[in-house]
Amino acid sequence: MTTLLNRKNRDDQEPEATRAVLYLHLSSHPESEALAGLDNWRVVRASSIAEASAALDSEQFQVALAHIGELSDEQRSDFTRLVEKAPPLNWIALIEADHVHDGTICELIYDYFFDYYTLPLKEKAPYLCATLGHAWGLGRLREQEDELRRYREECQMVGASPAIRLVFSQIRKVAGVDATVLITGSSGTGKELIARAIHQRSQRRKGPFVALNCGALPENLIQTELFGHEKGAFTGAHCRKIGRIEAAGGGTLFLDEIGDLPLSLQVNLLRFLQEETIERLGGHETLYIDARVIAATHRDLEAEVQEGGFREDLYYRLNVLSIEVPDLKEREGDIELLASFFFRKFTEGRHHKVRGFSRRAIAAMNGHDWPGNVRELINRVRKAIVMSDNRLITAADLGLDKSMAGQATPTLEEARHQAERQAIRRSLRKAGNNVSAAARQLGISRVTLYRLMEKHHLAGSK
Repeated sequence: MTTLLNRKNRDDQEPEATRAVLYLHLSSHPESEALAGLDNWRVVRASSIAEASAALDSEQFQVALAHIGELSDEQRSDFTRLVEKAPPLNWIALIEADHVHDGTICELIYDYFFDYYTLPLKEKAPYLCATLGHAWGLGRLREQEDELRRYREECQMVGASPAIRLVFSQIRKVAGVDATVLITGSSGTGKELIARAIHQRSQRRKGPFVALNCGALPENLIQTELFGHEKGAFTGAHCRKIGRIEAAGGGTLFLDEIGDLPLSLQVNLLRFLQEETIERLGGHETLYIDARVIAATHRDLEAEVQEGGFREDLYYRLNVLSIEVPDLKEREGDIELLASFFFRKFTEGRHHKVRGFSRRAIAAMNGHDWPGNVRELINRVRKAIVMSDNRLITAADLGLDKSMAGQATPTLEEARHQAERQAIRRSLRKAGNNVSAAARQLGISRVTLYRLMEKHHLAGSK
């Protein structure tokens, strides 16, 4: 049953009478006198979990009141499911004074409620109204911030370190040039996300973004996936198939793990890059395809070329513009930002007991080497959210307690070596791999920088 209580709008803001509060009565005591003081609110009453669930499905609330007493195990379980299933909103509990020390009720309030008041209210009624207003306002702010954050995160990647800011700058530059791009970096660093960011900022953003992992398919299937085939081209070809290149017409073709493309197919891809034409397998018609190619690899393609595993002419066709993605351990300050981003992403729209990360968990994440990069961080955060029994995710929940305990303190020489390597890589990125400019930034000669690059196996960064 809904009670609408009107009040004049006191200012140019939204009228208070349009604010809705859900009132769930789960106590054997009479309905709380607190409702008498809510003449500035539209109160939606519910006398059962089912009625409350129906109200939450039919309209949007920022705040809810729950008058709770002695709850059976089934009632408590139903209530927790209601809160966890519903969109995030601030619950305020009303409890009888003799239930203040009930451990079960205290635990329920601790886990699921924004605040609580003991009954009878008497002189505390104005404070409840103020708390409701505060909770409602926080809910609106959260809603607005979520919308703004979703927009920001859809439009750009997450990070604030110098290393990733350089990548952002390179994305903006290459997006405006309709040329092939080669993205290099370790596995799990987010190369496809960068390719999508380039596409979204390019003139082709209204066209399709078509991705193919060259290392995920057997050689006999890659050709038909890339170029398509005609009906009857081979046994089992019962109809014409449009390949990924043709499907990307007017848009962007992303070839992940391009270093795994077999040599026998590299010449066909080279022809497409040179002529912008293809022929379907079993066909004779030459098709002109206007598609931009972005390729990515974790391999050292220059070394592959020297060893004969990758065509040199194809390498230079792909490497017109290039972006090197830093490892997560080189993105100073980004680990906590990324962990918080994925925590919000995996908990958004759901109620979880976990509220964030403990300080020790953050320290463990910052101290971890992250061999799996961002992909490893995503997996650890997602697992911790599901498995944690704590309000704050711990290092143990992330599976990082043992690695921290067994992590030996580096020697001074090892620390110097690591710092020197990171400084060189950072300067090279900042200078766009211009060795002379990087040497000036570091205050050393170009010859010395070449020697240090060889020492740290950074010759491929030239």
